[in-house]
Amino acid sequence: MQTEPFVRRYRGSDRAELAEICVRTAHEGGDSSGMYPDPELMPTIFAYPYVELEPEYAFVLDDGAGRAVGYVLGVPDTAGFVKRFRDAWLPGVEGRFPAPEADGGTAADMMAGLLHTPERMVRAELAAYPAHLHIDLLPEWQGRGYGRALMDVLLAALREGGVASVHLCMVRANTGARAFYDRLGFRQLEVADPGPVWYLGRSTAAEGPPGE
Repeated sequence: MQTEPFVRRYRGSDRAELAEICVRTAHEGGDSSGMYPDPELMPTIFAYPYVELEPEYAFVLDDGAGRAVGYVLGVPDTAGFVKRFRDAWLPGVEGRFPAPEADGGTAADMMAGLLHTPERMVRAELAAYPAHLHIDLLPEWQGRGYGRALMDVLLAALREGGVASVHLCMVRANTGARAFYDRLGFRQLEVADPGPVWYLGRSTAAEGPPGE
């Protein structure tokens, strides 16, 4: 039975749709289909470990007919998540996605390098923002208020879990996403040598970012 779109917890039956959303938004906010020989690479880095290791902070936008068309995935403690990523997640996927032999190489090599270096997520400058998140919606569901709805649900869950603040990392080229985060009260965080990304953070409090 069709209903209005709504946010709900992630279910195991959403896995294929989770992967589709990830792939279709993984290249600077756009479609990465065809960029990598194995379409499972991007979800293996940016989606699957979150729903496997932190399912209580995984939410999807249901189109009203049971199909996930967007998601927000979070972890309350980045340092703890990184340790479990290294110990519990990586051993099960490194056979399919081995570490590249040298820096650089193909786009797939660079992404595999990210998979094998989860410690990159822990930065001293982000210590005041221990949680982090990923949020993505299929293009046809963007710009309709659903991103804010997803974010509100995750922020509430983090808040209820006693987490005061959260950060995210985004590619600078994705200017549309930056405007979205700015509207939601995220502010740029100063990080040494950030490369082609921005780190943004805010309080999980419903009223907005720290200091407001």
